[in-house]
Amino acid sequence: MAYLIHHLIRDSAANAAQSPALLFKEQVVNYADLWQVVTQLAAGLQHIGLKPDERIAIYLPKCPEAVYCMFAAAAANAVFVPINPLLKPEQAAHIIDDCGATFVFTDSGRLALLHTFFPMQHQKFVLIDNLKKDSRLSNVLFMRDIVREADPVQENRIDADMAAILYTSGSTGLPKGVVLSHSNLLAGARSVATYLGNRPGDRLLAVLPLSFDYGLSQLTTAFLVSASVVLMEYLLPRDVLRFAERYQVTGLAAVPSLWNQLAALEWPDQARNSLRYITSSGGNISVATTKKLGSLLPTTKIFLMYGLTEAFRSTYLAPELVEERPDSIGKAIPNAEVMIVRPDGSECAPREPGELVHRGTLVALGYWNAPEKTEQRFRPAPGRPRQLPTRERAVWSGDIAFRDEEGFIYFVGRNDDLIKTSGYRVSPEEIEQIALALSDVEDAAAFGVPHPAIGQAIVLVTKASCDAEKIRQHCQLHLPQYMMPAHIEKASRLPLSSNGKIDRQQLAESFRDMFRT
Repeated sequence: MAYLIHHLIRDSAANAAQSPALLFKEQVVNYADLWQVVTQLAAGLQHIGLKPDERIAIYLPKCPEAVYCMFAAAAANAVFVPINPLLKPEQAAHIIDDCGATFVFTDSGRLALLHTFFPMQHQKFVLIDNLKKDSRLSNVLFMRDIVREADPVQENRIDADMAAILYTSGSTGLPKGVVLSHSNLLAGARSVATYLGNRPGDRLLAVLPLSFDYGLSQLTTAFLVSASVVLMEYLLPRDVLRFAERYQVTGLAAVPSLWNQLAALEWPDQARNSLRYITSSGGNISVATTKKLGSLLPTTKIFLMYGLTEAFRSTYLAPELVEERPDSIGKAIPNAEVMIVRPDGSECAPREPGELVHRGTLVALGYWNAPEKTEQRFRPAPGRPRQLPTRERAVWSGDIAFRDEEGFIYFVGRNDDLIKTSGYRVSPEEIEQIALALSDVEDAAAFGVPHPAIGQAIVLVTKASCDAEKIRQHCQLHLPQYMMPAHIEKASRLPLSSNGKIDRQQLAESFRDMFRT
């Protein structure tokens, strides 16, 4: 019985040893080879002193080695922490430090950047490439030297134990780590694979970062059913279509901003013919884009979904209902309960907006090293019997939605300041902190405004003695591309709310129509 996340590979290796698990450029890794590398790397990590529950950070592009490291960490009783390769060294170093990683798997280029900006002496860095070792760095190992062919893995976990920490932007400050158990990941894979109808012959194109729960699920759902995953780092939307055609992809997951771009392209026949289903999550996809995709892909099933890292996936709309309800996020996925409630926890009436609350096995364990934030977001499920000794916790999403009379859910917006852009949740304070690090900037406010292609565009308003171009260049140096402001404007003063804080809502209202067409 598979009850730990790496058991998915173990079982597929037993039942479909020669089936391809990973496709990367010209490389094909079958399940037997994948399981061998995972277990040998896990045994090697235990041999050099890795202890249960220690964190392994993985700061790599999307490649087979990144997959090896994640599942080897789980097999070695440790916790994997994938870091988005788009992040700058500042953000990556924060994650490494915050989770207390003892090992960091990376490549020589990223290692050089990390050591240049942040000399870290408390971690061992493991390089996946074979470049000559820098004699000045005593805490650097090579992955090839860790692998142990003889030693068996000493497994000592249950499904309730930690498996992964995925970092996501908080409503304030720096990213926070969402702690996921083996049970969370397995329940998510089983639920999603059930309604998508995943099967052994599937080939899933992994376009999204593996640090993103939506991206990670491409691996877990595929491994559950012995399907294949095509790993790719794309530069242009046309690359996605090229890969879909080359590898005869059957399943493609993307965020609304990418679907907007893909819907505007001419699809090759082979890509259209092989594609059995597509999925969209990470924000609201426009009705116009959904209709375009339906016209481009008449034989492809379209699944519209909603999820949050704290609960992996919450709802989906069945493909046969997309034409009838293209603006709905559907109903709860299998093995989940989704409620729309008022602030007091009572259930909202049809068409009454309320907070979306998710209850079930998929709800994460909480936030890493942040008990106060955990208590704010992970609270007792509304409507559960109060006389029980402990009331089950649910995740209160911070998202506002409503149900119609037939129970279908519609997304309205957020009740906090998080910016939802291109499938990412971005903390405005993180952008503001970067801007304020420039000595010429006296005050700053970042916020999101509606954008037809990416959900929300980021606007940064500053009180500064320098011009906007200097601020833009500073932000470009310290922020990943998806966090870059689309517009930077100077102001003589920033409006304040009644409690003396910068009034982002007032600012956002004044820029609301900036990107409307």
